[in-house]
Amino acid sequence: MLSEGKKIILRVVERYAITGSTDDELIKVTCLPENKTSTVEQIGDQCGSILLDEYRVDDKTIWAGYSARSGVVFLNLAHAH
Repeated sequence: MLSEGKKIILRVVERYAITGSTDDELIKVTCLPENKTSTVEQIGDQCGSILLDEYRVDDKTIWAGYSARSGVVFLNLAHAH
């Protein structure tokens, strides 16, 4: 069974792969610069690392990660091809 975070990532990644849109009504989506597969998220005085995983939809490869703390999906669209 998929975790809630994985379900959210898959929804965002599939939408992007099909439509090219990063818009989502339920969650914030942040695009990372080219070649970044991780980011450091700071909320208040606490920091946490977000590691992106590789997802394949049809012939596209998209790197994505989810922060349950902030409710944000991070995408690296430069890797999508």
